[in-house]
Amino acid sequence: MTHRERWLRHLHFEAVDYVPDEEFGYWDNTFRRWHKEGLPEEIRDNGIADQYFGFAPRAYMPVNMGLVPGFEPRVLEETDRYRVVRDGTGVTAKVFTDGTDTIPQYLDYPLKGRREWEELFKPRLDPTTPGRLPADWDVHVERLNNADVPVMVTGGSLFGWLRNWAGFEGIALMLYDDPQLFEDMVEHVCTFICALLEPVVRDVRKIDAASFWEDMCYRSGCIISPKSFRRYLTPRYRRITDVLAKAGCDINFVDSDGNIMDVIDCWVEGGVNCMFPVEVAPGSDPVEIRRRYGHDVLMLGGVNKRPLAAGRDAIDAELARIEAGVKEGGWIPHVDHRVPPDVSYPDYLYYLQRKREVLGIPEPEPWEVRRARAEGKEPATPYVIHFDEREQEDRRLQEQFGGSEQEPEE
Repeated sequence: MTHRERWLRHLHFEAVDYVPDEEFGYWDNTFRRWHKEGLPEEIRDNGIADQYFGFAPRAYMPVNMGLVPGFEPRVLEETDRYRVVRDGTGVTAKVFTDGTDTIPQYLDYPLKGRREWEELFKPRLDPTTPGRLPADWDVHVERLNNADVPVMVTGGSLFGWLRNWAGFEGIALMLYDDPQLFEDMVEHVCTFICALLEPVVRDVRKIDAASFWEDMCYRSGCIISPKSFRRYLTPRYRRITDVLAKAGCDINFVDSDGNIMDVIDCWVEGGVNCMFPVEVAPGSDPVEIRRRYGHDVLMLGGVNKRPLAAGRDAIDAELARIEAGVKEGGWIPHVDHRVPPDVSYPDYLYYLQRKREVLGIPEPEPWEVRRARAEGKEPATPYVIHFDEREQEDRRLQEQFGGSEQEPEE
């Protein structure tokens, strides 16, 4: 059974030889701690870590749905402790450069109203802009049409991008003060996404899954009400998922941290039927999701990260909590966000060992063997790296202007 067959069968509640082996990722501070505890120094980012630990790969069609052109990054202020910078999305942030272990502190957002939308953002969201699709399109199409790993494409973001550009308070107030502007923006973004997906569904014979990014929920629930969600977002998710269905895509997963429980129905009604990463501590409960929705909702994640730092008995208890639901199908388990630095490397290895034992996942060959086999070759398909788009921009800021990261509060 190929990994593609295994992945699809498991998420369709069909029998498999074993549950797909995947994980979310790690914070930079986690790597730094683990290097002191035995992780090879060369394992420094999530892409190489996926390969090192032997997780299953995915293949993506690269479609550029970002702002084109991006805003010109600029240093606005600099001291011996920090820099104030404007990033590629126009957001102004303070990036600490004195060794303070923190994510950037966001100071100002460029999307403030209709003028900024019409002048600064809408022109940068033109699906006909050159470079949206790769120049070697036919090469990617052939690669995906012959892939033996899950074939995926991004489904974009109807709310998360707007929240990034306007800020949490900005987008919430905009919905209240100018609902017509909010709807106009969501409509344009939806049309933009659909236009970019059309050549993908035309040329790729089978798309297995699409990934949406939103991050619109927190400890207290969703930023917007289910009523507003259904009015503005749900029908437009349906338009996007209808386009994806032309290529046989029936697994559409959304990345939203926080407590998603009150808006799962809103996504499902729009064709988004898979929740990721099902973050437990803020209130998302994968066991309750399975009880409530049965086979109508799929899940990626749902392993509470907190027990990994609480000792091996806690790890065993967490795996016992999810075992029956995972074995039923429709749920690929992994830690519900990046592994934080309070988890020791030995305990993480114990978690992987026990997860594989409990779920019948075979141990991968040693890293040295797999690396030696691959030396001198390009990998057949790219390995998946889980991230959200705010975290991606944080990382780009840190690399360009200095500073380091820490796990944000839930």
